[in-house]
Amino acid sequence: MTDELALDRQVCFALYSASRAATAAYRPLLEDLGLTYPQYLVMLTLWERDGRGVREICAELGLDTGTLSPLLKRLEGLGLIERRRLSTDERRVEIHLTATGAALRGRAQDIPRRLAGSTGMSESELAALREALVRVTHALQDSTRN
Repeated sequence: MTDELALDRQVCFALYSASRAATAAYRPLLEDLGLTYPQYLVMLTLWERDGRGVREICAELGLDTGTLSPLLKRLEGLGLIERRRLSTDERRVEIHLTATGAALRGRAQDIPRRLAGSTGMSESELAALREALVRVTHALQDSTRN
């Protein structure tokens, strides 16, 4: 008989463990850039498209403004981003890369490849895993909204 409550049978624990392991694997790669993992995620959103609103970054990363604001302050202190209030609506703030922040992208270019190499998985296996995780995420988000 299988124990359905055994820790090693829990999808949630496998996801949690994988997330912690991935974050730990990123740490030394990101130290060279002077970034933490959450800061790296913010930079990824801006390297994808500069000039995003704070709310847009929050939505993209699944963060609240209370979590994002300190990340933005630190990135601004590092000279990687700047905050600009919209002239059309002073309540809204857009985040823009500085020249230093934009240039950092080049130094980060090989991080995905290096992390992928650490997994021992093929490109197709990693792509399938990412797609499965996206499906799980969307399904769980949809189920909590209902």
